[in-house]
Formats: sequence, C-alpha cells, structure tokens
Amino acid sequence: MDTGSDEQAAVALGSRAPAFIKASRPLHLSWQVGVFVVGLAVVAAGIVMLPLPGPGWLVIFGGMAIWATEFVWAQLVLRWTKRKVTETAQKALDPKVRRRNIILTTVGLVIVAALVGVYVWKFGIVVPWKINE
Repeated sequence: MDTGSDEQAAVALGSRAPAFIKASRPLHLSWQVGVFVVGLAVVAAGIVMLPLPGPGWLVIFGGMAIWATEFVWAQLVLRWTKRKVTETAQKALDPKVRRRNIILTTVGLVIVAALVGVYVWKFGIVVPWKINE
C-alpha cells in the first residue's frame, strides 16, 4: 500500500460533530440535517455554475467536503475522487503520455486552423453585426 492510502486509513470515518452534539440524539440529528442542507445548497450552486461562468466543479467538491464532515458515504466518494485525480495526475506526468498529448493537441490545432483558413478563403471575414449603420 502507498503512504497516501495509509494516511487515509488513519483518518476515521464518521461524524466530526463536537462531542456535546453527538451526546444528544435529537441534537445530532438536527446537526446532520443542517449539514446536509448546507452541503446540498453548495452542490446545487455548483451544478448551476457548470453551464454558467464560475468554478462549478470546485464548488461541487466543496459541497461534498461539507457533507464529508458528517456522512461516511461522502467521505468515501471524496477519497475515491482524490485517488483517481492523483492517479490521473501521475499518468499525465509520464513523458510518453505528455508527448502524445502534445502531438494530439498540435494536430487538432492544425486541423482547426486549416478549417478556419478554408472558411475565410471561401466566404471572407464577415462580422455578424453592422457597424456602419
């Protein structure tokens, strides 16, 4: 096992509510409902930001982090996400993968430039608004 997994295993799953809140079942349930509602509001705001300008995914993961303070399922989702992001970042640092990505990006840019060039050659540069009027 790598050290990242060891560190994750050392952190206990479950509620991180203060002890006086955990001591009372109704208070703890109210706490969980509050955490869920706040996390839901943050996740919903992130979902709204996905098509709109704003850091949608960052806000969604922030809402998941809020849920993870209280719910085991959210803690497990965040651990899985962190592990996948770390694995992907390590793969991206591989020289072969980087070279392939650079080549694919260059080929894509050349294709787009050629298509734009053909369009401009055939139709010219025409702006969709009329400045002279």
